[in-house]
Amino acid sequence: MYHYQQGDNNGVYGDPEADKSFAFDDQSIRKGFIRKVYMILMVQLLITFGFVSVFTFSSAAQGWVERNPALLWIALAVLIVTMISMACCESVRRKTPLNFIFLFLFTLAESFLLGMIAGQYKAEEVLMAVGITAAVSLGLTIFALQTKYDFTMCGGVLVACLVVFIIFGIIAIFIPGQIIGLVYASLGALLFSVYLVYDTQLMLGGNHRYAISPEEYIFAALNLYLDIINIFMYILTIIGLARN
Repeated sequence: MYHYQQGDNNGVYGDPEADKSFAFDDQSIRKGFIRKVYMILMVQLLITFGFVSVFTFSSAAQGWVERNPALLWIALAVLIVTMISMACCESVRRKTPLNFIFLFLFTLAESFLLGMIAGQYKAEEVLMAVGITAAVSLGLTIFALQTKYDFTMCGGVLVACLVVFIIFGIIAIFIPGQIIGLVYASLGALLFSVYLVYDTQLMLGGNHRYAISPEEYIFAALNLYLDIINIFMYILTIIGLARN
């Protein structure tokens, strides 16, 4: 899934023109891969925030979901099955159109659940969270493109931080309160902001030590999508707790 990239300190071997041609081809493939990932990501986000808008501004949609609680469990089951399938099965991620079908089902399930969550907040709070998330995501993407720091080497540290964050979340369940809720949501927003930079640099390749394979465009889009959605959820939680 990931490629290790290391510079050659011993000069150029073989035909220099052939080497330039190979580098050009590799760069073209990477650019096409990035365009494909962002196109898929944009469609996912449009679907998701379409659901969020419906549940936020339509009391009828909220009432319909309340009358059909089984939809929650169906969406949750679809979410778990499709996410595990795409994360663990290479054939599911790479085989077309199976990969698009699984990603579409995952996006629908995630959008439905996120819409239900957003429906519990006021419209102005949701709009504020959407605006802040958009600004944060754009700023972090530009930072990932421009910075000289290589975040692709921080995978192990981020996994360790995620495990600690999950444990902290479990503990927070038994210690309810506004302060601990704000701390937890703030840490979540920060953690997934770093993950967004990390996943963006993995997708970009180039001078970074690690890069994701161009064949894994579904997996790359899924990673970026989950980072942005998690940032949105935690920012929405912060706004909701702060205003209450």
